[in-house]
Amino acid sequence: MKRLLLCTAIFGLVLSPAAQAEGCIKGAIVGGVAGHMAGHGKVGAAAGCVIGHREANKADADKAGASNNAPQK
Repeated sequence: MKRLLLCTAIFGLVLSPAAQAEGCIKGAIVGGVAGHMAGHGKVGAAAGCVIGHREANKADADKAGASNNAPQK
């Protein structure tokens, strides 16, 4: 358990300064914990990173689309 927490902390510190990693860190943590419970922690973390990054980009696109579709005065 200590090794999992240490790896999660290191992973978070390595990726935190990257501007492109929005959603990846949170997804990797959740995916890593879920994967650890299933016996595949690294695969879960990688998949969580990809899914979290995709969801963050989708949310940003939705926000940008909503502001572009605002009624003009």
